[in-house]
Amino acid sequence: MDDGQLLRYSRHILLDEIGIEGQQALLQAHVLIVGAGGLGSPAALYLGSAGVGQLTVVDPDTVELSNLQRQIAHTQNRVGQAKVDSLAQAVAAINPEVRVHAHQSRADAAWLDRAVSEADVVLDCTDNYATRQAINRACVRHRKPLVSGAAIRMDAQVSVYDARQSGSACYACVFPPEEVATEVSCATMGVFAPLVGIVGSLQAAEAIKLITGMGSSLVGRLWMLDGRDMSTSHIQLSANPHCPVCGQSHAG
Repeated sequence: MDDGQLLRYSRHILLDEIGIEGQQALLQAHVLIVGAGGLGSPAALYLGSAGVGQLTVVDPDTVELSNLQRQIAHTQNRVGQAKVDSLAQAVAAINPEVRVHAHQSRADAAWLDRAVSEADVVLDCTDNYATRQAINRACVRHRKPLVSGAAIRMDAQVSVYDARQSGSACYACVFPPEEVATEVSCATMGVFAPLVGIVGSLQAAEAIKLITGMGSSLVGRLWMLDGRDMSTSHIQLSANPHCPVCGQSHAG
């Protein structure tokens, strides 16, 4: 690190849990963020400000006026612009040293197979059940940790699924892919604006912890928040030996 980086990241370096070694790990890390909306915005901004060396962001959508109530990386003058390009500009305004790879496309299975294999940590910041399942399958296949977040109305949840850890559940263990999910979206159900900021920030925190090796992650726990009274709760998670995605890997 040069003098500028030592100053920029000094508040992390002062932490015993991170220090020089942890900050260096962040500078060398590559995080994949699927979704550049309410969750992806704060996640990318915090990861970028923390000095994660490379961020790959994928999202097919453009910025709309209704996004600005909660998607804090986007601005009024970028309405109509690709969300991934808007997000890249927002990260660059905070930390121009971060390399942001912006992809305006849908994260299909083939694309995810390539992108997940190149990342150190993957963040699921989507609101589409099929895409969540595809992200999980790629993470299990390539043994990459997945930080999953969701927020709708006044409710939120975050967990970490890490195929590198024996006995760790994958997303499909908890939310079986054969179940027909009722798709919900902010456009039809609404969402409390600060809630997505809380979840996206937690996803960034879990990613930083995984990269630096600090603390213990949310592996094996589903963290839930009720925004009505700010009460939190946890559900313990365990691998499903019959899971169609990871069951064979756990059995072996």
